[in-house]
Amino acid sequence: MQNRFIDLYSDTKSKPSPGMRKAMADAEVGDEQKMEDPTVNRLRERVSALLGKEDAVFLPSGTMANQIAIRVHCRLGDEVIADRTAHIINAETGGPAANSGVMIRAVDGPAGVFTAEQVKAALRDPNSRNAPRSRLVSVENTSNGGFGTVWPLATLQAVSDVAHGAGLAMHMDGARLCNAAVKSGIKASAYAACVDTLWLDYTKGLGAPVGASLAGSKDFIKEAWRHKQMLGGSMRQSGVIAAAALYALEHNWDRLAEDHDNARHLAEGIASIKGLEVDVPRMETNLVFFEVKKPGWSAARLVEACREHGVGLGANTATRIRAVTHLDVNRQDIDTALKVISDALAA
Repeated sequence: MQNRFIDLYSDTKSKPSPGMRKAMADAEVGDEQKMEDPTVNRLRERVSALLGKEDAVFLPSGTMANQIAIRVHCRLGDEVIADRTAHIINAETGGPAANSGVMIRAVDGPAGVFTAEQVKAALRDPNSRNAPRSRLVSVENTSNGGFGTVWPLATLQAVSDVAHGAGLAMHMDGARLCNAAVKSGIKASAYAACVDTLWLDYTKGLGAPVGASLAGSKDFIKEAWRHKQMLGGSMRQSGVIAAAALYALEHNWDRLAEDHDNARHLAEGIASIKGLEVDVPRMETNLVFFEVKKPGWSAARLVEACREHGVGLGANTATRIRAVTHLDVNRQDIDTALKVISDALAA
């Protein structure tokens, strides 16, 4: 086993750095619910400016951000259009149905990125008394289930035009929006301009321990606060964790390019291992998906074998593994992980 466990299971596995811990310890705090926490208020202002939105609200998680956005945008029986790989469909325990009473209309976009034409085809007849009402289009940037693919800005703008033209709202799951912005060189505010609401996650590539910010118009955020309270997301002296988010925005945004480089190095190394298969060009950001092709081996078996030798991976399906680079993994760790994976398959 390696001296240090190399955890590629997810970018949520990163730990707060000493500088981030100091920022948390030194944070000025107050009652968030009374708008008296100065650190939270600075974060709201910072995110609003970063995304070009009127206001933002600090939340415990990105899942809560998605759920609040759906609740505010939709009514009982409405329908949300999203890609079939979307987090709101596959990883939020049926939240849209349980919390908002909405339907999801799944479309099949290549690598999680669907087109304006697909949205047009998915729209319900607004005059029908039988069909659910199309109310919201939700996109993920980057697309997790789409191998970390970045939405082309022109595609997003075209989808937005169709949605808004039909009277629908647009929402973005921005769990890895920072990765999309760094990879594409496009400002986060340019992506944000295509949608009515979006959120930014601090616990993935940015390396903070908790939190996400949901942004939109002042009226939207005013209503979002009510649902934050309803869902149990209101906090008190949350400046302690908001300080970590501010530190992450300041220090950990641009360095995401290093994660992308490490992911490409990992993908290229996996491509050279007999018994594994990876489509290297499709791995655009910090997510690497690869298939286990060696007879007698499953994804779960290889994951367990690697864990026993100090490398953490995730079995995505029976044959597919996901590995995620982040700020606690360097190039030497990637080389070590590649050797562990290769040796495990060869044993």
